[in-house]
Amino acid sequence: MSIEINNTHISTGPGDARSTKEAMLRGAAEKCPACGEGDLYYAYLKVNDACPKCGEELHHQRADDAPPYFTMFIVGHIVVALVLLVEELYAPALWVHAALWTPVVLGSSLLLLPRIKGALIGLQWANRMHGFGGIDEEALAAGGTVSQPD
Repeated sequence: MSIEINNTHISTGPGDARSTKEAMLRGAAEKCPACGEGDLYYAYLKVNDACPKCGEELHHQRADDAPPYFTMFIVGHIVVALVLLVEELYAPALWVHAALWTPVVLGSSLLLLPRIKGALIGLQWANRMHGFGGIDEEALAAGGTVSQPD
């Protein structure tokens, strides 16, 4: 199948299939979802505009608020379970809980955040979302047209 946008043909056929699992694992490893070799980030959470190895454009990504949400969800569920377990088994003073769980929450959040963001970027790339499929969604929103040739 191909899509035509402003007289530009874009192939979306089965030969162009992208593995969602592989792309998400590459992103979680902080590597380019297309080639798996180039660095995804040039700083802690700053995504490269393009892969330094294969040249795949990465500036299309729109992870926005999803990575922090999933990070809080995962860390919160793990830490709350551990807090309850420690409280039930040892019943330490509140200052011990604060001294113990503050670094655990901060460390695990900072460790997970770039990996979750990378996995979400991989998901977007594999599903051709937000411009990763060659479709300029901003141009479409501004009045462009999409037609599917017979």
